Amino acid sequence: VQLQASGGGLVQAGGSLRLSCAASGRTFSSVTMSWFRQAPGKEREFVATISRGGVTTRYADSVKGRFTIFRDNAKNTVYLQMNSLNPEDTAVYYCAATPRTTVQAMSVIGYDIWGQGTLVTVSS
Repeated sequence: VQLQASGGGLVQAGGSLRLSCAASGRTFSSVTMSWFRQAPGKEREFVATISRGGVTTRYADSVKGRFTIFRDNAKNTVYLQMNSLNPEDTAVYYCAATPRTTVQAMSVIGYDIWGQGTLVTVSS
């Protein structure tokens, strides 16, 4: 699987963005998909993950109720809908794929397939 993230940009606080991550290859529906982010000077952190069939999702506490992860296996794409953005959400967002469960997928350790990252900047 190869991943291509897009959809980042500049948005005012309180605004919304939708990130997309398009996957190539035939195995998309067999992997758990996740989003991570990395702010300047900080470590990469977990944002959200979704199971192979899209039934199970998990979120970081900092984004619960504001972000939604969903996937379309027919289009080999996973999305991250981000609402009520605030400046603390400013970061490069990365999508990633793993064969692990959604619980295991919450750890940044163990991923070997990453997208290239897309920058989200939230102005105050």
